[in-house]
Amino acid sequence: MRTPTQITIDRALLLYILQCAEPHGLLSDVKLQQLCFLCELQTFAKGLKALHFEFFRFAYGAFSKDLDNDVTSLRRKGRIENFTVSDQVKEEIMPLLLKGIDGVDANEKVKDIIEAVVAHYASQDSGTITSSVESVQLSTPQDPEQKIPIRDIVFHTTLLVPHRIEVQAEFALVPAVASKLNAAMGYDVRSAIETQSW
Repeated sequence: MRTPTQITIDRALLLYILQCAEPHGLLSDVKLQQLCFLCELQTFAKGLKALHFEFFRFAYGAFSKDLDNDVTSLRRKGRIENFTVSDQVKEEIMPLLLKGIDGVDANEKVKDIIEAVVAHYASQDSGTITSSVESVQLSTPQDPEQKIPIRDIVFHTTLLVPHRIEVQAEFALVPAVASKLNAAMGYDVRSAIETQSW
């Protein structure tokens, strides 16, 4: 289960991904799930941790219930309409997030990775990005040397469990920035815990 701090980071980075993807055309639930999965996978490949979404194998690639819950919650709070971030996100939340990123090496690297992944994949249609995800090869816990493409993994199998992955550095926000971000997104400390609904 994600901590309240991890939830704040996930929601803020999710809004950043949505803002970066906006110029590339229409998003869908499937496409957003695949984009976030690829962002998360790429940060782990670079020895970094940013997003904390657990992903499972679903009929259309990767799916995270936590990500789905965060999108729904941010819509209820008026921070997203469909897949477009609100003016408040652009004017208040993004400057706060960028302030928390600026000058912090791991945070800047994560931002660069997200921008690169979104620039490469966001313009693809849902079918193409799903094919890209399904061709990703993952190793199994039973045999770490053996790589299996996601398309050959049984449905509902866990694909990614962030808290089990060791990294050299992690995206982090100083408490004051995290608190301001949380408030700007419409949450207080208690409500960050309350969104862990299943």
